[in-house]
Amino acid sequence: MNPIVIQVIQFFLSLSILIVLHELGHFIPAKLFKTKVEKFYLFFDIKFSLFKKKIGETVYGVGWLPLGGYVKIAGMIDESMDTEQMKEEPKPWEFRSKPAWQRLIIMLGGVTVNFVLAVIIYIGMAYKYGDQYIRMDSLKDGVWVIEEKIGDKAGIKTGDKIIAVDGKELESFSSVYLELINGNSITLERNGQIIEKELPVDFIATLLEDEDKVRFLMMRQPFIISEVSKGSHNEGVDFKEGDEVLSINGEPAKYYDQVTPILEANRGEQVEVLVNRDGFEKTISALVNEEAKLGVGLLGLTNEQAQEMGYFKIEEVKYSFLESIPAGIDKGVSTLTNYAKQLKKIFNPSTGAYKGVGGFAAIGSMFPDTWNWPAFWSTTALISIILAFMNILPIPALDGGHVAFLLYEMVSGRKPSDRFLEYAQMVGFFLLIALLLFANGNDLYKAVFK
Repeated sequence: MNPIVIQVIQFFLSLSILIVLHELGHFIPAKLFKTKVEKFYLFFDIKFSLFKKKIGETVYGVGWLPLGGYVKIAGMIDESMDTEQMKEEPKPWEFRSKPAWQRLIIMLGGVTVNFVLAVIIYIGMAYKYGDQYIRMDSLKDGVWVIEEKIGDKAGIKTGDKIIAVDGKELESFSSVYLELINGNSITLERNGQIIEKELPVDFIATLLEDEDKVRFLMMRQPFIISEVSKGSHNEGVDFKEGDEVLSINGEPAKYYDQVTPILEANRGEQVEVLVNRDGFEKTISALVNEEAKLGVGLLGLTNEQAQEMGYFKIEEVKYSFLESIPAGIDKGVSTLTNYAKQLKKIFNPSTGAYKGVGGFAAIGSMFPDTWNWPAFWSTTALISIILAFMNILPIPALDGGHVAFLLYEMVSGRKPSDRFLEYAQMVGFFLLIALLLFANGNDLYKAVFK
């Protein structure tokens, strides 16, 4: 199956699950408080529905516009903008007739379900798969900066050990990118000295200049020979599979990043290569060609092999069912916290983070292009967290806008007028449309110009 088709299927499956459960979060407390729910829809049914069926007092359906979903609760100013109903006298089964605390619970139901769903997914993944990561403090000789322009911007050099971001010690190598994006300062160990550096305000903008180069750091790759390439200028030289290069002409050359500049400086020259072979050191004379190559193949190491050779340590954590519960909760909270930090930077124009805002294409690209259940559920949990956070923002037309007005009513004792709520809903709707156009416009710009 085409990889793009697989991503699209995963995207719509995930979106459908999240929308239905989010709306159930409103539907269930509305029913518990005997509030009439007129419609329950997956996707929007502008003009027509793909499917609909009335059961009891509620019409259940699937719309054709996959921009979300909704429940239409009687006596509430929402996406439907049903102002005619609001002109009539309040009925006991309507939303507006219920106590403020009940209305608040109904409005908080959706985001609560989204967050709880993410935590449940994280709990399940912790129990089934556990955690496996490369310990950041175990990297033997620091990191490899493969994009020097970005590394220079952040103040990181090849060989540096990244200790902490914003004073928080980094546990895993895989977390370094997210921490740098969210962070303001970095702690490095360079040549045995501890260095503190401030990350530039526009560091995110630098990363977004070329998204293919976002992962500008790698674990350093040891230069281990697999074979002498057939037809190589060094064919017949005594290189063996597994020879671990230690130095060239006396200069340290243990890692690929060290070897390249040495070979560049010795084009067309004979060099002395010191290797470790089965625990013994051996010096081999070899020729560097005019293309600055030794003409040998490199042996790729698995993480397990690299660990055995002492280049880093893999941490494996298995959880019992009871242990997976706090692990899942911690993961949910940390994911929510990290997203809040990212959103804060997006709203700060000087960071340039707004350039990375994406629409449906960006969300779809988060899913793998092959079917992978762990990746699918992990991505679904992340999107669920994002939906929860975005929906609780105090913007009219979102759940958070309704919550803000309800809290005002509960504190002041005064309920905003229906006319005010109508106008607020319209303003919020146009804000959301503008955000939607901007995000998807960003996707289009990247597809066409980058």
